[in-house]
Amino acid sequence: MIMAKRVSKSNSNKFFVDKFTHPQNIAVMKTRAEPLHIDIVIGHPDEILDDNQYFGAIFQYPGTFGDIRDFSNHISSLHRNNAIAIMSADPLALTILKDPGSMDADIAVGSTQRFGVPVGFGGPHAAYIATKDLYKRNLPGRIVGVSIDSRGNKALRLALQTREQHIRREKATSNVCTAQALLAVMASMYAVFHGPDGLKAIAQRIHRKTVRLAIGLEELGYKIEPNNFFDTITIDVGNAQTVILKSGINEGINFRKIDENKIGITLDERTRPEIIESVWKAFGLDKKTQILHLIIEFLTD
Repeated sequence: MIMAKRVSKSNSNKFFVDKFTHPQNIAVMKTRAEPLHIDIVIGHPDEILDDNQYFGAIFQYPGTFGDIRDFSNHISSLHRNNAIAIMSADPLALTILKDPGSMDADIAVGSTQRFGVPVGFGGPHAAYIATKDLYKRNLPGRIVGVSIDSRGNKALRLALQTREQHIRREKATSNVCTAQALLAVMASMYAVFHGPDGLKAIAQRIHRKTVRLAIGLEELGYKIEPNNFFDTITIDVGNAQTVILKSGINEGINFRKIDENKIGITLDERTRPEIIESVWKAFGLDKKTQILHLIIEFLTD
């Protein structure tokens, strides 16, 4: 957000936040915006179309409730009005989805937690940030590049960092005081170990599990949202929410309470068939009489 404000040619002081952004991200942006007198406007992504009152906008990809949208038109609209487009994207989902660069986003950010790092009750986790070449000198932090040492061996070096980072000046793009280096190394090595094909296979496997979970819940009579999803679905459970949440706890599962009628579920590569069965049970599955074909399919996958 601050980087977008710095590089945007717009004179606006308003920043648009996709209402489907993760709530913890919205909370951080609100806190950061207040002392800088930036006006945060939260709304549906379509509200940004042909609107010239913002210096920038951020879109969640996939959305916090699981929806997958193509933001190309929204980003084009922002650019027509000299605004900066940011996408907060799941790096694992990007192995099988259209990437932010293909939508012409100016900045991409996100968490690398799901690359082999435990949830850890909310942190700490390493983040990532990427931007167009045009804005690289406005990046906070430092860019590490690959070089060669005096013996001709491959080595890493600080390839780009602003001078102001080493002194206390108000013009510094960032004053680096701490870093999640260990978490960044863990996530990086997870990606290196699996490689591009391995990461894509993991993402595809997670998606298949989520599709099967959704099919089972639909056969139990529940409405599943959205139509297009990666690893997260939202279930409309009506007035059965309290019972289902309690059943989930009994099965050792912590469902996400979205509102008074909806529950959210996200899967990952560690989700085993028996966990899917436990979810179905929490939603009322009678294993002996219902959707046995899905259970058998899981066990043979």
